[in-house]
Amino acid sequence: MALATGTGRRPSTLTTLWRSTVGKKAAMAVSGVVMLLYLVFHMLGNLKVFFGPGDLNGYAAWLRTVGEPFLRYGWFLWIARCALTAAVVVHGVAAYQLSRRDLRARPQKYAHQRQRATYATRTMRWGGVILALFIVWHILDLTTLTVNPHAEPGHPYQNIVASFSTWYGGGIYCVAMLALGLHVRHGFWSAAQTLGANNPRRDRTLKVCANALALVLTVGFLSVPVGVMIGVVR
Repeated sequence: MALATGTGRRPSTLTTLWRSTVGKKAAMAVSGVVMLLYLVFHMLGNLKVFFGPGDLNGYAAWLRTVGEPFLRYGWFLWIARCALTAAVVVHGVAAYQLSRRDLRARPQKYAHQRQRATYATRTMRWGGVILALFIVWHILDLTTLTVNPHAEPGHPYQNIVASFSTWYGGGIYCVAMLALGLHVRHGFWSAAQTLGANNPRRDRTLKVCANALALVLTVGFLSVPVGVMIGVVR
């Protein structure tokens, strides 16, 4: 019987699961669900920008008090950031390793009937790369305020307006949100298959849900930079 290491120890169940293709797909699906829930709440929070600086800035300040007095000021945000970072890392690493495994397993191109699956896979891969680069930009822009012109610490409304008032700030965000919509659309369906939620009777409903969710998130996120660009938010 093969051993995992030279010490004679067998790999743990979690390690064995992670090394398997099924385990990596499950890790991608679960981490994807975590990120999806975050996106829904993040979008709803962003839409407060249309109610003025008082609403958005007040909401941002409230987030830092969640959990008090059990949690100290700002701890909830850091816990959420750490959990989200873990989900992003797991998702990205699993996606990369599955992609490499897939390429090694097929030395020749897919047959004609697999072209649609190949298109979806390429969309997910490139969409993931675009979103990873955007996350770095987004943190520098609206979290650390490193690249945000006229940044005002503690004033997210003003920082959003400052960022999206520039052609590159709004442009980068819009491109990333379109990529996000495609990623959510394909990812939702893929996660449903991995977690065993799909069957012939539910496939149509799941596809409708995937399209609707992707559309709502895309329109919701895009409405903020567009609102700034056309002067509705200023």
